[in-house]
Amino acid sequence: MYTPPLFRRPAPSTGRRRTGVLTAVAGLVVSLLAFTPSTSASAAPSLLSQGRTVTTSSQENGGTPATAAVDGDNGTRWSSAFSDPQWIKVDLGSTASVSQIALKWETAYAKSYRIEFSTDDSTWSTAYSTTTSPGGTETLNVSGNARYVRLTGTTRATQYGYSLWEFQVFGTTGGGGGPQIPGGGDLGPNVLVFDPSTPNIQAKVDEIFKQQESAQFGTGRYALMFKPGTYNNINAQIGFYTQIAGLGLNPDDTTFNGDVTVDAGWFNGNATQNFWRSAENLALNPVSGTDRWAVSQAAPFRRMHVKGGLNLAPNGYGWASGGYIADSKIDGQVGPYSQQQWYTRDSSIGSWGNGVWNMTFSGVEGAPAQSFPEPPYTTLENTPVSREKPFLYLDGDDYKVFVPAKRTNARGVSWANGTPQGESIPLSQFYVVKPGASAATINAAVQQGLHLLFTPGIYHVDQAINIDRADTVVLGLGLATIIPDNGVTAIKVGDVDGVKLAGLLVDAGPQNSQVLVQVGPDGASADHAANPTTVQDVFVRVGGAGAGKATTGMVVNSDDTIIDHTWLWRADHGDGVGWETNRADYGLQVNGDDVLATGLFVEHFNKYDVRWSGERGKTIFFQNEKAYDAPNQAAIQNGGTKGYAAYKVDDSVTTHEGWGLGSYCYFNVDPTIRQDHGFQAPVKPGVKFHDLLVVSLGGQGQYEHVINNTGSPTSGTSTIPSNVVSFP
Repeated sequence: MYTPPLFRRPAPSTGRRRTGVLTAVAGLVVSLLAFTPSTSASAAPSLLSQGRTVTTSSQENGGTPATAAVDGDNGTRWSSAFSDPQWIKVDLGSTASVSQIALKWETAYAKSYRIEFSTDDSTWSTAYSTTTSPGGTETLNVSGNARYVRLTGTTRATQYGYSLWEFQVFGTTGGGGGPQIPGGGDLGPNVLVFDPSTPNIQAKVDEIFKQQESAQFGTGRYALMFKPGTYNNINAQIGFYTQIAGLGLNPDDTTFNGDVTVDAGWFNGNATQNFWRSAENLALNPVSGTDRWAVSQAAPFRRMHVKGGLNLAPNGYGWASGGYIADSKIDGQVGPYSQQQWYTRDSSIGSWGNGVWNMTFSGVEGAPAQSFPEPPYTTLENTPVSREKPFLYLDGDDYKVFVPAKRTNARGVSWANGTPQGESIPLSQFYVVKPGASAATINAAVQQGLHLLFTPGIYHVDQAINIDRADTVVLGLGLATIIPDNGVTAIKVGDVDGVKLAGLLVDAGPQNSQVLVQVGPDGASADHAANPTTVQDVFVRVGGAGAGKATTGMVVNSDDTIIDHTWLWRADHGDGVGWETNRADYGLQVNGDDVLATGLFVEHFNKYDVRWSGERGKTIFFQNEKAYDAPNQAAIQNGGTKGYAAYKVDDSVTTHEGWGLGSYCYFNVDPTIRQDHGFQAPVKPGVKFHDLLVVSLGGQGQYEHVINNTGSPTSGTSTIPSNVVSFP
């Protein structure tokens, strides 16, 4: 968003049973930019199961998932329900010659069990069985070809379920070499890691800020990571493409007696272009008592503890537009001041200072009561489903990625009561991706069973990055940026459970891509309610940094997907900008059922910004601007309708619900353009909207209605919203 300086913002109003102990894992190994497959004809057996897709007949609770049995960590475990029989099955990805099985039992082991092989997940053969298992660690020499290896327990040795620290399958693949790409390694030159004894921390942070402060479309990418400890007299100013984060398991593990600051001096006190940066997993004792975080879109404030207040406006209370807080605790008051809209999720605040147009809260302790439109507060007691973003942390000297557990009807921070719920994955199970890595290498790493950690940088891909293995984590540091070449799709996620896609910027290339990010293939239909895919802090950009084109920014086909904070942006300024120059007709297309969007920012697309075709969708907070640069009324005419809605629900949909949605227009090329409405939806009992608004910014174009033919038109140059509290 960039709201031009033609008007002043309105003045603020006042108004488990047993748990495994996390243990250190193997040290880091050298990372790889490219790899050469082994050509050995008689390679030694390799560990084939680690990180592979695994399913079970049951699990005891959220802390003992199936994935823990193949994660390489002897301190995490899978455990089953307390009944017979139970099974665990690993998919090796392709048929292999299996020669050995290693079972590392917890106290609750199987007295009787069998090991079974299958090449098709249908016809099974028994490779080993016993009725006198001793428990402990068992190494079984077996022989056979299998893609799927299943352990079926038939008699428990204890009153509890079956429990495995590790289920390891060894053998050779058709290529003869097993895994080829090493996991782990160093984090590259653009991840700067500090500890309290590091000299000249402030000078180094200032150096990065000086480079990044106004580099809106620059190529620099940085992650500033702080080891657990206390840091005194720090003021970390955060510029473009810069992530600052603590490396503790909890925010309070890394404390600044100081500030993390975003201001807008570089843009004359206007914060509407303070995009693409983040703060995560830190505790702050602000010097003045209040920290300043004056941002607009694509600038998440996650998992933070501010031991004081938080000011969301720039110095001088200039323009500010949009933002997102999640899983954070602000002990004092949050003051949005000139911020015209904001979304806060699953957090705790001392109080909230004011509202301009659209302040939305879900699952926030201390949030103001529902009162839209005066003051403009939309407040939900809970968030229906959420799962916090994965993050890098240090366990002793070992890097791991923590993957928080799914929460239902969440309220407050996920880390309030000690150790957070979720799974720790050693860095050795990640391909640490560095600039220069090819899409082929990245895909090979995923097929091998590795997760992906993108270090800060820019990545060109000549084929889609395919994430088709369940529970794969794809995490970017420092706004790692992926650019598709030759019109390919940048990222494709399979119709599988539990993929976590987080912390990436996808930048359209000069040749049109039909889709930039695709979650689930066309026709996806699997039920993922128990373990949904999450898309978090994944941003899409078309133009601005140069010529770029895409038909659709993001398509979600998989059921139950959670879109948690995204900004899909067809550029309105920068390089490569024009009605046809950076053509992109659609921002977000949702085809999957039961998709939830929390914090949805979509702007400036040539036709529909959001089109929702799936059933039972929900959106909590939506911020939109229609494309500024429409040349005339005819260019946006949609049959007999003036303009394409910012948010359209298809006529076929019977159930849909949205809370706290706003659309703005600023047709600066032709201010006479009129939109029939900002929102379009079928009139059905199951389709419901709460707290909608449309605004004409400075009278540059107008809306006739808010939703369908409901709601007053905007008019004149007053920049006052037209509101609809409830629809229908």
